[in-house]
Amino acid sequence: MAEPIIGLPRTHPLQAWAPALADLPDAVRVTVEPHDAMVDVRLADPGALDLPTTPNTWVPTDAGRAVWLGPDEWLLTSGSETPWEFEERVRAAAGPLGGAVVDVSAQRITLRLTGERARDVLAKGCSIDLHPKVFGRGGSAQTTLGMAGVVLLALSDAGDDYLVLVRSSFAGYLADWLLDAALEYSAP
Repeated sequence: MAEPIIGLPRTHPLQAWAPALADLPDAVRVTVEPHDAMVDVRLADPGALDLPTTPNTWVPTDAGRAVWLGPDEWLLTSGSETPWEFEERVRAAAGPLGGAVVDVSAQRITLRLTGERARDVLAKGCSIDLHPKVFGRGGSAQTTLGMAGVVLLALSDAGDDYLVLVRSSFAGYLADWLLDAALEYSAP
Protein backbone atom coordinates (compact mmCIF):
# COMPACT_ATOMS: atom_id res chain seq x y z
CA MET A 1 0.00 0.00 0.00
CA ALA A 2 1.17 3.50 -0.71
CA GLU A 3 1.59 5.74 2.28
CA PRO A 4 0.29 9.31 2.11
CA ILE A 5 2.73 12.08 1.28
CA ILE A 6 3.43 13.95 4.48
CA GLY A 7 3.24 17.74 4.39
CA LEU A 8 0.80 18.17 1.52
CA PRO A 9 -2.41 19.81 2.68
CA ARG A 10 -5.58 17.95 1.84
CA THR A 11 -8.11 20.28 0.25
CA HIS A 12 -11.67 19.49 -0.65
CA PRO A 13 -12.78 19.96 -4.27
CA LEU A 14 -15.67 22.13 -3.02
CA GLN A 15 -13.71 24.35 -0.66
CA ALA A 16 -14.42 27.41 -2.82
CA TRP A 17 -18.19 26.67 -2.82
CA ALA A 18 -18.50 26.31 0.98
CA PRO A 19 -19.59 29.93 1.66
CA ALA A 20 -22.31 29.87 -1.02
CA LEU A 21 -23.59 26.47 0.12
CA ALA A 22 -23.68 27.68 3.73
CA ASP A 23 -25.94 30.57 2.67
CA LEU A 24 -28.73 28.30 1.44
CA PRO A 25 -32.02 28.48 3.37
CA ASP A 26 -33.09 25.89 5.94
CA ALA A 27 -35.66 24.56 3.46
CA VAL A 28 -32.78 23.04 1.51
CA ARG A 29 -29.37 22.69 3.13
CA VAL A 30 -26.38 21.36 1.21
CA THR A 31 -23.40 20.40 3.32
CA VAL A 32 -20.09 19.00 2.20
CA GLU A 33 -19.38 15.81 4.13
CA PRO A 34 -15.88 14.92 5.31
CA HIS A 35 -13.85 12.57 3.13
CA ASP A 36 -14.73 8.92 3.77
CA ALA A 37 -12.62 5.93 2.93
CA MET A 38 -14.35 4.06 0.09
CA VAL A 39 -13.69 0.70 -1.52
CA ASP A 40 -15.34 -1.01 -4.43
CA VAL A 41 -15.89 -4.72 -3.76
CA ARG A 42 -16.59 -7.41 -6.36
CA LEU A 43 -17.67 -10.69 -4.78
CA ALA A 44 -19.69 -13.69 -5.92
CA ASP A 45 -21.07 -14.56 -2.45
CA PRO A 46 -22.23 -11.39 -0.65
CA GLY A 47 -23.67 -13.34 2.27
CA ALA A 48 -20.17 -14.17 3.47
CA LEU A 49 -19.55 -10.48 4.22
CA ASP A 50 -23.13 -9.57 5.14
CA LEU A 51 -23.57 -7.24 2.13
CA PRO A 52 -27.00 -6.12 0.92
CA THR A 53 -28.45 -8.34 -1.80
CA THR A 54 -31.57 -6.34 -2.58
CA PRO A 55 -30.96 -4.13 -5.64
CA ASN A 56 -30.81 -0.37 -5.08
CA THR A 57 -30.38 -0.49 -1.32
CA TRP A 58 -27.78 0.41 1.27
CA VAL A 59 -27.27 -0.74 4.85
CA PRO A 60 -25.39 0.86 7.74
CA THR A 61 -22.16 -0.77 8.87
CA ASP A 62 -20.09 -0.24 12.01
CA ALA A 63 -18.32 2.81 10.58
CA GLY A 64 -20.12 3.65 7.35
CA ARG A 65 -22.36 2.11 4.71
CA ALA A 66 -22.54 -0.80 2.28
CA VAL A 67 -24.21 0.23 -1.00
CA TRP A 68 -25.47 -2.29 -3.57
CA LEU A 69 -24.15 -1.23 -7.01
CA GLY A 70 -24.81 -4.39 -9.00
CA PRO A 71 -25.35 -8.16 -8.67
CA ASP A 72 -21.74 -8.69 -7.62
CA GLU A 73 -20.57 -5.14 -6.79
CA TRP A 74 -20.77 -2.98 -3.66
CA LEU A 75 -19.43 0.35 -2.48
CA LEU A 76 -18.29 0.26 1.14
CA THR A 77 -17.54 3.43 3.10
CA SER A 78 -15.86 4.11 6.41
CA GLY A 79 -15.67 7.38 8.28
CA SER A 80 -13.32 6.06 10.93
CA GLU A 81 -10.44 4.48 9.00
CA THR A 82 -7.84 5.78 6.59
CA PRO A 83 -8.33 4.62 2.99
CA TRP A 84 -5.37 2.25 3.09
CA GLU A 85 -6.40 0.76 6.46
CA PHE A 86 -9.95 0.26 5.21
CA GLU A 87 -8.82 -1.32 1.96
CA GLU A 88 -6.49 -3.69 3.81
CA ARG A 89 -9.24 -4.73 6.24
CA VAL A 90 -11.84 -5.35 3.53
CA ARG A 91 -9.28 -7.10 1.30
CA ALA A 92 -8.38 -9.44 4.18
CA ALA A 93 -12.07 -10.40 4.49
CA ALA A 94 -12.96 -10.58 0.77
CA GLY A 95 -9.70 -11.93 -0.66
CA PRO A 96 -10.01 -15.49 0.71
CA LEU A 97 -13.54 -15.61 -0.74
CA GLY A 98 -12.27 -14.78 -4.24
CA GLY A 99 -13.31 -11.14 -3.99
CA ALA A 100 -11.61 -8.09 -5.46
CA VAL A 101 -11.22 -4.86 -3.48
CA VAL A 102 -10.13 -1.49 -4.89
CA ASP A 103 -9.64 1.78 -3.01
CA VAL A 104 -11.85 4.44 -4.65
CA SER A 105 -11.66 7.01 -1.84
CA ALA A 106 -10.46 9.82 -4.10
CA GLN A 107 -13.05 9.06 -6.78
CA ARG A 108 -16.13 10.57 -5.13
CA ILE A 109 -17.04 13.28 -2.66
CA THR A 110 -20.22 13.32 -0.60
CA LEU A 111 -22.82 16.06 -0.30
CA ARG A 112 -25.72 15.90 2.14
CA LEU A 113 -29.03 17.51 1.22
CA THR A 114 -31.48 18.12 4.03
CA GLY A 115 -34.63 20.14 4.56
CA GLU A 116 -38.26 20.10 3.55
CA ARG A 117 -37.38 21.07 -0.06
CA ALA A 118 -34.41 18.70 -0.52
CA ARG A 119 -36.50 16.24 -2.54
CA ASP A 120 -37.91 19.08 -4.69
CA VAL A 121 -34.40 20.30 -5.52
CA LEU A 122 -33.25 16.80 -6.44
CA ALA A 123 -36.36 16.19 -8.54
CA LYS A 124 -35.42 19.13 -10.77
CA GLY A 125 -32.53 17.18 -12.22
CA CYS A 126 -33.12 13.54 -11.36
CA SER A 127 -35.39 11.29 -13.39
CA ILE A 128 -36.12 8.68 -10.72
CA ASP A 129 -39.18 8.70 -8.48
CA LEU A 130 -38.02 10.24 -5.20
CA HIS A 131 -41.32 9.91 -3.34
CA PRO A 132 -40.59 8.50 0.12
CA LYS A 133 -42.96 5.57 -0.48
CA VAL A 134 -40.74 4.53 -3.40
CA PHE A 135 -37.34 5.89 -2.38
CA GLY A 136 -37.25 5.88 1.40
CA ARG A 137 -34.54 5.21 3.98
CA GLY A 138 -32.22 2.47 2.75
CA GLY A 139 -32.86 3.25 -0.92
CA SER A 140 -29.98 3.89 -3.30
CA ALA A 141 -29.72 4.62 -6.99
CA GLN A 142 -27.04 5.20 -9.57
CA THR A 143 -28.53 8.01 -11.61
CA THR A 144 -27.84 11.45 -12.99
CA LEU A 145 -28.39 14.73 -11.19
CA GLY A 146 -28.28 17.58 -13.62
CA MET A 147 -25.85 16.01 -16.03
CA ALA A 148 -23.54 14.46 -13.43
CA GLY A 149 -23.51 10.77 -12.63
CA VAL A 150 -24.19 10.26 -8.93
CA VAL A 151 -24.96 7.61 -6.36
CA LEU A 152 -27.97 8.82 -4.40
CA LEU A 153 -28.81 7.46 -0.93
CA ALA A 154 -32.06 8.12 0.96
CA LEU A 155 -31.35 8.62 4.67
CA SER A 156 -34.93 9.17 5.85
CA ASP A 157 -38.48 8.09 5.11
CA ALA A 158 -39.64 11.71 5.12
CA GLY A 159 -37.90 12.72 1.86
CA ASP A 160 -35.80 15.34 3.63
CA ASP A 161 -32.35 13.76 4.01
CA TYR A 162 -30.14 12.46 1.20
CA LEU A 163 -26.51 11.75 0.44
CA VAL A 164 -25.19 12.47 -3.05
CA LEU A 165 -21.90 10.83 -4.01
CA VAL A 166 -20.43 12.50 -7.08
CA ARG A 167 -17.12 12.13 -8.86
CA SER A 168 -14.63 14.71 -7.65
CA SER A 169 -14.20 16.07 -11.17
CA PHE A 170 -17.93 16.89 -11.37
CA ALA A 171 -18.20 18.33 -7.84
CA GLY A 172 -17.93 21.99 -8.90
CA TYR A 173 -20.50 21.55 -11.66
CA LEU A 174 -22.91 19.83 -9.26
CA ALA A 175 -22.43 22.47 -6.56
CA ASP A 176 -23.28 25.19 -9.10
CA TRP A 177 -26.27 23.17 -10.27
CA LEU A 178 -27.56 22.68 -6.70
CA LEU A 179 -27.13 26.37 -5.89
CA ASP A 180 -29.17 27.27 -8.97
CA ALA A 181 -31.82 24.60 -8.29
CA ALA A 182 -32.25 25.83 -4.70
CA LEU A 183 -32.47 29.50 -5.68
CA GLU A 184 -36.27 29.64 -5.68
CA TYR A 185 -36.35 28.59 -2.02
CA SER A 186 -34.05 31.42 -0.92
CA ALA A 187 -35.54 34.44 0.78
CA PRO A 188 -35.92 37.51 -1.48
